[in-house]
Amino acid sequence: MGAPEKTTTSNNNSMQRVKVYRLNDDGKWDDQGTGHVTIDYLERSEDLGLFVIDEEDNETLLVHRISSDDIYRKQEDTIISWRDSEYSSDLALSFQETTGCSYIWDHICNVQRNLHFNTLSNETYHGANSELRELPEVELSTLPSILKVVVDSSITDQLCVTELILHDQKFFRKLMDLFRVCEDLENYDGLHIIYKIVRGIILLNSPQIFEKIFSDELIMDIVGCLEYDPDVPHVHHRNFLKEHVVFKEAIPIKDPLALSKIHQTYRISYLKDVVLPRVLDEATFASMNSIIHSNNGMVVTLLKDDTTFIKELFARLKSPSTAPESKTNLVYFLQEFCNLSKSLQMVQQLRLFRDLVNEGIFDVIADIFQSQDKKLILTGTDILMLFVSQDPTLLRSYVSRQEGVSLIGLLVKAGQRDAIVDIFYERHLDQLLDVITSSCPPYGTAQAVHRSTSSNGNSGNQTSAKPEILLNIYDLLCFCILQHPYKIKSNFLLSGVIEKVLSLTCRREKYLVVAAIRFVRTLISLKDEQLMNHIAKNNLFKPIIDVFVGNGSRYNLLNSAVLELFEYIRKENLKILLKYLVETYWEQLVQFDSLPSIQSLKVRYEQAMEQATNQTGPYALNSRRRVDERALEKEEEDYFNEDRYCCLYHVF
Repeated sequence: MGAPEKTTTSNNNSMQRVKVYRLNDDGKWDDQGTGHVTIDYLERSEDLGLFVIDEEDNETLLVHRISSDDIYRKQEDTIISWRDSEYSSDLALSFQETTGCSYIWDHICNVQRNLHFNTLSNETYHGANSELRELPEVELSTLPSILKVVVDSSITDQLCVTELILHDQKFFRKLMDLFRVCEDLENYDGLHIIYKIVRGIILLNSPQIFEKIFSDELIMDIVGCLEYDPDVPHVHHRNFLKEHVVFKEAIPIKDPLALSKIHQTYRISYLKDVVLPRVLDEATFASMNSIIHSNNGMVVTLLKDDTTFIKELFARLKSPSTAPESKTNLVYFLQEFCNLSKSLQMVQQLRLFRDLVNEGIFDVIADIFQSQDKKLILTGTDILMLFVSQDPTLLRSYVSRQEGVSLIGLLVKAGQRDAIVDIFYERHLDQLLDVITSSCPPYGTAQAVHRSTSSNGNSGNQTSAKPEILLNIYDLLCFCILQHPYKIKSNFLLSGVIEKVLSLTCRREKYLVVAAIRFVRTLISLKDEQLMNHIAKNNLFKPIIDVFVGNGSRYNLLNSAVLELFEYIRKENLKILLKYLVETYWEQLVQFDSLPSIQSLKVRYEQAMEQATNQTGPYALNSRRRVDERALEKEEEDYFNEDRYCCLYHVF
């Protein structure tokens, strides 16, 4: 009947703590008391019901038979309400924790689904659908029949298939035994069918089935079945999970339920993000995310309610005898713990943060900021930002006291060193560029003379990133241009950032092409002659001109972005780019001379040339230009040599 295990009746922790309310005749909610709720069988009955036991005297506050006819509502993540036909009144349970509300809500839905299935079994499945009253026996010869039942069922039949699988306690065990036999015999036809069966069962999107297949008993065999997708090469997911995934406990977690949920969350994430992203539909993907979110909230709740655990955590963080490596792992754990707290309701999250402040988390962060490990400083900054974003008064109150003065000083000192910015440019800029270049087809011309030395040197083997990720990288690089102009020459030019971002013009997504053009527009807004000479010298506008010409007369975002770029060059009278554009590409641009921006660009170029001729004579511009270029090349060479020395200084 899909009932929860009997052990839940004794699980009187904060997750199932509720207040019971009844709507009176005046339309107001009367508080009936506080207790703990569970779902269990009614006395002398096979029906399931809600039981609420008073937390003080263990008296029964509420007994409610769950019916398929009742309409239950979940409100604000912590309230479940319904109209009770037996009492002819509205009832509501207000939960202390969102995880408890989700847990009971899922079980109510499962019970109602079971009741609905029983009704369908009695009324509907006689006749045409009678073959769905039981599954074929799990044998090698019946695998095609099982696959047909699982995959080819209608939406209504899927409900029946789900219940038949759940009611057959030996179904998964038999299927996994058969999987191992097929694998030992290298029976790939059988393995491919089993893969499709398991995939189809996952797409049934049943929380109860998920609870079974994500268990310790079945998970590795389930992952094994999903290795045999006939449409992709065999990937050894089990080897990775067994040999490379190590669960590290910075501090021992003694609660078995918390440990179970941590392991389950990792498995679900791995299946969702690595094994099955190609085949999951939106509903199943959302269900898995919901389980992960619920598990995270449950883990944080269980750990924060364990006062011994929290006190031991901070005792080790503050102890001078804690080994550096151990303290580093504790800091990473604290960061993850604070991040997982986002799964809690806002009120509970704020309460947790206040408790952490009382335990001395700001003192711990101040100690972190004195570390020589820049990555550790970033971790401490991330923790601090979580507190600032949730309740800045906590930090404000701390720094106003005497013990908070040192933290302010450390924050100012960190800002003066530009530590975070240095880490980004030294270690991570090339990684972002590798993501772009590995996600774009090579441009058909010699576009770059500068090639960055990638941190790993094998960016071509990376998997193409999603367009949204590429757009985020574009946003970040534009931010760097505006916020760190002093870093642009030494990092952007040496790393070939411009050339690599312009490789986005080869993408089929037009908004990414537009993003590449707007990146250049942002870059030239610095009006830096060295950057503009770099663009002209290396012919970096070629991809932009090519996509503009290829777009033809279509008036769209791409057209507007290029014209706005030209208009900015004209208005700001950027002579280096004016000369480069007109003298290099006018034969291609002349077909668009009916456009005001193109006409104005040519006029401004002619004015600049005429002005230069009138002032210095017909040959002075070019001769001076050659002198300037030689001087600029010498200056650029000196600048880069100096930058390399600085980089070596940082390394050694």
